[in-house]
Amino acid sequence: MRYNFSDCVLDTEANVLIRAGQPVPVEPQVFDLLCLLAENAGKLVTKEALNARVWGSRIISDATISSRINAARNAVGDSGKAQGVIRTVPRRGFKLVAATTCEDPGAVRAVPAPPRQTIRYATSRDGTLIAWASSGDGPPLVRSGHQFTHLERDWTSPFFRPHFEALRENHRLIRFDGRGTGLSEARFDGVALDHHVDDLAAVVEAAGLDTFDHLTTLQSTAVSIRYIARYPGRVRRLVVQTGYARGRAHRGVAVENQELDPFLGMLRSGAWGDPANGFTRAWIMTAFPSLTDAEVTQMILDFAAAANAEAAIESRLILDRFDAREDMAALDLPALVIHARNCTLHPLEEGRILAAGIKGAEFRVVDSANVVCVPSDPTFDEQTGAILDFLVRD
Repeated sequence: MRYNFSDCVLDTEANVLIRAGQPVPVEPQVFDLLCLLAENAGKLVTKEALNARVWGSRIISDATISSRINAARNAVGDSGKAQGVIRTVPRRGFKLVAATTCEDPGAVRAVPAPPRQTIRYATSRDGTLIAWASSGDGPPLVRSGHQFTHLERDWTSPFFRPHFEALRENHRLIRFDGRGTGLSEARFDGVALDHHVDDLAAVVEAAGLDTFDHLTTLQSTAVSIRYIARYPGRVRRLVVQTGYARGRAHRGVAVENQELDPFLGMLRSGAWGDPANGFTRAWIMTAFPSLTDAEVTQMILDFAAAANAEAAIESRLILDRFDAREDMAALDLPALVIHARNCTLHPLEEGRILAAGIKGAEFRVVDSANVVCVPSDPTFDEQTGAILDFLVRD
């Protein structure tokens, strides 16, 4: 068979890998690994299946598997950071995700289209329309996002899709765009924390959920805390990724004079969404130090598509004043608090406040500086694996 993917040809009969027209020398185990992935293009290949094919089901270490995967990625022009050809599915295995065909006319293989998500609208208490999406099967998992989500763009984004794929593997994943971002309606007059709690409640009711697991991050954490306090017993398990209970105005770091706030100044200057603007790039790089220059450009474009400058300003002024610290005392449920040790926008102290304030919460610090965990984050697999393990505990 001759499998074609990316700029590679994998010829299983000639026992050769060709990339960009040139043969690439690979070890036999690496070649066998590539063959197995190509035969199952677009499908999950478990570590057990990999072990059976390449090592004959012998006892081997994860480090051995990682070594061969790294060699395979290098051979096909991929990397653990990019994962554009071979993707890691944390705790599960690996996928060949590049579009793949087989030259045998009777055995054409193509990577299947991304799993379908269904987008609907919920109506919040004040009439605001909140867009939400559902995908996958299994116990419900509601994920609350950050300030710049977009249900459609994020679904195919290299920044967020790997995370979604891992979450929906064994869950019905429910996501939504906060008011003023993505596909949701922008309505901000008189809006405070309680309005965002109403938005979350509207999505939960529209999805027909009685109880559910909940994953939250950044400013959505304060919303989730107040929701759980207001609706006890609805959330079974809570996972927080670099979240906070108090906004910047309650930490003494918000700029009282809006004219002096550099972020608001950038938004008002017309630089929002401009990848060539130095301040915009600096802001993204502060939030996501692990991104490459090309990824910074893409993130700027994605965020601008999720919210225009006016909506971003209105939202920022509201979420800076979120404060759910007093609500934490009412929480009594299994909780996992993960926080990036070196995050400069929301320091480690914010994670400590959550872990100390939520009864029985587990606290896990990861060696990351990213405000949101993306595949290029060195702790992506660690964080995703910890979340999946926590969600299946008895």
